[in-house]
Amino acid sequence: MKKKSNDITWTVQGEWFPEITLPGGEKTKPGETVIDTEMRLFCACTRWAFNRLLEGESRKELKKQGQKMFGINSRFCDDAILKAKAIIESQKELLALEIRETEQKLVRAKRKLSRAERNLTKALENNDPARIKKHQLTVNGRKMRVKTLSKKLYELETHQRNGTIPKVIFGGRALWKKVCKRRATREEWQQARRNRLFSRGDETKGGNPNIKIKYRDGEFYLSVTISHLAEPGKVDKKGIQHMKPAPRIEGKLWLPQKHRLKVWELLLAGESYTVELIKGKDNRYRAHITFDTEKPARVSDPARGYLGIDINPDGVAVANTGYTGRPEPWPENFTVPYPKALHKFEGEFQIKIHPNGFLYIKIPELSYSRSFRSKYLIGVLAKVIVDIAKELGKPIALEKLDFGKDRLDIGRKFNRMAANFPYRKVVEAVIRRAYKEGIGTKQVWPAHTSPIGYWKYMQKHGVTLHHAAAYAIARRAAGFKERITKELKQKITVIKEKLAKKVNTVPGEGKGMTRKVKRLFNRLDEKLVLHNGLTRYKQESFYSIWHDLKQLALLSR
Repeated sequence: MKKKSNDITWTVQGEWFPEITLPGGEKTKPGETVIDTEMRLFCACTRWAFNRLLEGESRKELKKQGQKMFGINSRFCDDAILKAKAIIESQKELLALEIRETEQKLVRAKRKLSRAERNLTKALENNDPARIKKHQLTVNGRKMRVKTLSKKLYELETHQRNGTIPKVIFGGRALWKKVCKRRATREEWQQARRNRLFSRGDETKGGNPNIKIKYRDGEFYLSVTISHLAEPGKVDKKGIQHMKPAPRIEGKLWLPQKHRLKVWELLLAGESYTVELIKGKDNRYRAHITFDTEKPARVSDPARGYLGIDINPDGVAVANTGYTGRPEPWPENFTVPYPKALHKFEGEFQIKIHPNGFLYIKIPELSYSRSFRSKYLIGVLAKVIVDIAKELGKPIALEKLDFGKDRLDIGRKFNRMAANFPYRKVVEAVIRRAYKEGIGTKQVWPAHTSPIGYWKYMQKHGVTLHHAAAYAIARRAAGFKERITKELKQKITVIKEKLAKKVNTVPGEGKGMTRKVKRLFNRLDEKLVLHNGLTRYKQESFYSIWHDLKQLALLSR
């Protein structure tokens, strides 16, 4: 079914408990149920269609051949072909992204190599054996890195020129590598290659012709067509062999309590739904049910102001900003509801509300929890933020930071921080949730929000640096400039006079008016005069006055 332009997808995950009473057929292997056989045949058809599509065969031809070869019905066969086609298209999109990221990594690796070679040359000139050995190892490592990235880039560009895609491993590349290293069995990998069944929705055929969901006697039921057990029927006048209706396996479908009413309403409305059944390692069947629903009406208005959020490894700082660009106190009887599902330990979900329009939501476990737990906590956090924005009727302002794979080549410390920092996941979860709830979002240029908050708003409003940064983000989303005020000029003058008095201290970071600090104040003196007259783009550029003020804050700690 073709998706409408104003529709959004809504997916709910449940668990299916099939009542398997049908005996196996000719295609059923020993130890398999008829559902496992249907899944195996569907996955085999997907892999076969994937290879045939790469060879240039058409969907129509494959549909006829697939039914004869695998014995599944035309609908399942067509779904397998479309799934294979989607894999190819996604791989082509990822190929362009991978080339761009590899190019950026290669440029950075070459820069590091040239730096290492200069250090080695200096060590050779100074005839320092210890440094020569150290830098020689660094240069060798950098050369290997450049060689590996150059080879990878050449392979990716060759695929792009020839219109091909890198090799796809069904069942997962990571699992296959474990099998090669004897850390996983071949049976586990084979099970991962044949553990799913997919069926598209269709409004004209009762929502979904192959995997149907029904509601009766207060319970949801899911039935699956076992198409490989269909028996031949009559032959029509044209000589075409027709099949009798295939048998079905039915069982109870468990759905989360919070989604049951909405699923029931969508089923009553006759909406189509796509279902993917996945069999886990624990032999349990999970059902991923996707509905196409209409996009909700927008309930937020930028004229009311913005709800600025500053995302941190352990939580989120929130600033409620009015249309004037000033902090707006929270409404009377305002509370942030405690999520019902979070009851693992005391202090798992902490909220600190400031009456002047700031609050901090802290989830300590977010910074060190495993991926599945982190994903759940991020979903809870996104729901709380969007609910606050919905109550206030304001859109959400966020920073547009980049923690892509091409950035994970700067240094060990940054790589560890960026890999553990779930920034992108939080942003995606907030934007996705806000879109479904009719709340607007706006991502802004992230440069200098923390220095602006530190110098202008932290002391003024009596809040933390994260609150002040969230406030700066909200103001930037509303289109306000950040001017240099008289109070800020006085702060800089006080720091300058204080550092100038420390003439007898040993020069060093934060110890008196060193040459570095003096050069910094000279730059500030020039930029202070010009800043307020610059355009907003220049005021927010990387080497604006805020960059120097950040350095000053670090040097004067």
